[in-house]
Amino acid sequence: MPVDVSEETFEREVIERSRQIPVVVDFWAEWCGPCRALTPALEAAVAARDGKVVLAKVDVDANQGLSARYGVQGIPAVKAFRDGAVASEFVGAVSKPKVEAFFDALVPSRTDELLAAGDELSLREASELEPRQADIAVALARKRLERGAEDQALEAVEPHVGDFAAEGIAARVRLKRQGIAVEAFDALDRGERDAALEALLGELEARRPFGDPKVDEETREQLRRVIVGILSEAAPDDPATRDYRRRLATALY
Repeated sequence: MPVDVSEETFEREVIERSRQIPVVVDFWAEWCGPCRALTPALEAAVAARDGKVVLAKVDVDANQGLSARYGVQGIPAVKAFRDGAVASEFVGAVSKPKVEAFFDALVPSRTDELLAAGDELSLREASELEPRQADIAVALARKRLERGAEDQALEAVEPHVGDFAAEGIAARVRLKRQGIAVEAFDALDRGERDAALEALLGELEARRPFGDPKVDEETREQLRRVIVGILSEAAPDDPATRDYRRRLATALY
C-alpha cells in the first residue's frame, strides 16, 4: 500500500528510507483526474516488485513546501529517490509500459529476475507471468531443445506468430522432424552460427524450384524462417549478417 507523506515525515519516509530501498514519490491532488488514472499503474508496478520498492504519495495542496522544493509545476509528477536524492522522474499520466520501464530502471521485476536466472524452471515461471512476451518463450524453448524436448519447445513458441526468433525455432523443430538440415541444427547447438547458416542456405538453394512444380514450397518457407530467426538476433550492422541477408534474398528469388 502507498505511504501518505507530509512535509513533517518526508525526511524519514523518503530521504532516509531511500538509502536502503528505492522510494517512488507520487505528487498528486484529489481533484486531479490524470493522477487518479495513473495510480493503478503505479500500485501494480510496486506490487509486482514484491517489497523491493516503496510508493509514497504527497498531496501537493497540503504540502506546498515540498512541491516548491522539488520543482513540481504539473501533476501527476512522479520522482524516484535513491540514496537520498532524485534518481529519475516523469510528469503526466503516462502509459502502463512506460510506468513499468520506469520501475525496471530502479529495480527488476520478478519476471526480469526469472529471465536473468535463465534455468528452465525459472523461464517457465516467467512465461506463465508474461505469456505474451516472446523473448521469454524463445529462451524457454531453447532450454527445452537442449534436453531434446522438441514438442515442449514447439509448444512454447507456437503462440508467438510474427516474432522472427520464435518462428525460427518452430520451423527448426518441424524441419528436424522431417530429417531436413539436421547437420545445420547440430552446428547451431554447438554455437557455430556461421556453419549453421551456410548449411541452411545450401539446403535452401538446393531446393530452388526452377519451374519444377514438385518442389516443396512449405519446406523452403520453413528454411527461410529458421535463417531469418537466426539473423534477427544478430547485430544489423554486422557485415556478415548483411551478406547472409543478401544471399537469402538471392536464394529465395
